[in-house]
Amino acid sequence: NCREQILKEAKALNRVAEQVDEEYIAACEAIFNCEGRVIVTGLGKTGHVGKKIAASLASLGIPSFFVHSCESLHGDMGMITKDDVVIMISNSGKSSEILNMIPALKIIGPKTISITKDKNSPLAKETDIRILCDAGEEIDHLGLAPTASSTAALAIGDALATVVSSMKGFQREDFALCHPGGALGQQLLKEYTERVAQ
Repeated sequence: NCREQILKEAKALNRVAEQVDEEYIAACEAIFNCEGRVIVTGLGKTGHVGKKIAASLASLGIPSFFVHSCESLHGDMGMITKDDVVIMISNSGKSSEILNMIPALKIIGPKTISITKDKNSPLAKETDIRILCDAGEEIDHLGLAPTASSTAALAIGDALATVVSSMKGFQREDFALCHPGGALGQQLLKEYTERVAQ
């Protein structure tokens, strides 16, 4: 039933939480010290996860955007500079499209972070920082659809974004500037303008 499936994903997150090591510290420091943008890349389901991670980073005051791995091979590599940090997400660490980015990235020179289920995968071996995201079995009845693995990658992205945002001293008024629309943004901007007027 659905409750059991949700509990399976929670178990996967607990499994990944136990894998946190010094690579997470290195990743947070790299993002904190980034003088350019944090660029997230992936494809398929990890691409969708990557878009959300980039959006979360940006919403917490860390300039970020998503570049699709396939599109990067056809011109979008020009969006990346040596001052950037590139987060590369691939569950297997073997996706040819994301691996094909490596030669150009090594020439451009950004700091690279991989998120994979295997620190010895081809992708992980080519990146500066290797984050392990071994969520165990997927939760669908076939054990094939990206479910536990994509949830875990998203949680890692949230962890990196929130830790670095805290390191940067990101405050409620900063959040308001990143979210000027909607009820939350309006409330925060109202609080800020009232405080400034006093």
